[in-house]
Amino acid sequence: MRIKYRHFSKLFNLTNHKSHLPTGSEVLTSYLTQCKEPPWTSYFIKYSSIKDDQWGKSHFNWKVGNSNYHILRTGCYPYIKYHCTKRKEQNLTLEDRFFRVIKVINLGLPCLAYGIAAIYLIRHEELVYTCKGKVTIYFLYKEDKGSLY
Repeated sequence: MRIKYRHFSKLFNLTNHKSHLPTGSEVLTSYLTQCKEPPWTSYFIKYSSIKDDQWGKSHFNWKVGNSNYHILRTGCYPYIKYHCTKRKEQNLTLEDRFFRVIKVINLGLPCLAYGIAAIYLIRHEELVYTCKGKVTIYFLYKEDKGSLY
């Protein structure tokens, strides 16, 4: 008896189970737009809520509307942490490589510890609206939108 691929893939969950989720970059852009391009923000998002299309990036430029942001990003399981600061575009290749090397040298253990601590320290959450639906992002405390510091 011959098993068709689609039945086989359902049986063993071989299809991309995250195909219906927005990408991390979609959530990032949507949130910065939703907040009217704030001067800075810092949030966590669960790995399970997105497709991670920015894997391996630690420090990079991100354009949203009329603004450029410097994004500091790190995996801290079960979250990804984003820190966004509105700044002029710069070449961040050296800094990106530096942060990546530091994470590899310390085997990601501080990032894991940060993620475990975040589970207990997160006190606020907000919804981000994307083309693929709502996504919850998390904060250590409620931010004052538009605050310079």
